[in-house]
Amino acid sequence: MLTPLTVAVAVAALALAAWCGFAAYRDQPTKDWHFIGMAVVTVLALVQLVVGIVQLARGQEADEGAVVFVSYLLGAAASIPAVAMLSLSERTRWGSATVAAGAVVLAVLQVRLHDIWVGSGV
Repeated sequence: MLTPLTVAVAVAALALAAWCGFAAYRDQPTKDWHFIGMAVVTVLALVQLVVGIVQLARGQEADEGAVVFVSYLLGAAASIPAVAMLSLSERTRWGSATVAAGAVVLAVLQVRLHDIWVGSGV
């Protein structure tokens, strides 16, 4: 797994979380600009999914197994689109809060993906 890509996805997700969290604090729903941010983070997560699958196809192995690794990659790629759909149905501050929470979840998934790939070192 490419560590710089994992860090980039995590940082972008945390930036999205802060941005949408601030919108929720200001009692605002998600707006078009938020959806552009969600699209950027989703594209990064999809690139990570492709890179991870290519590395597995080349014969590299995740420390905790390919099935767990691919499951986490799929969950990471789906987390932001899922909360984006929820925020469309909830056009209040809670839609923004939902995106912020989903983005934090994506950042945590990045830490877990790194652990699955290289091992926790324990």
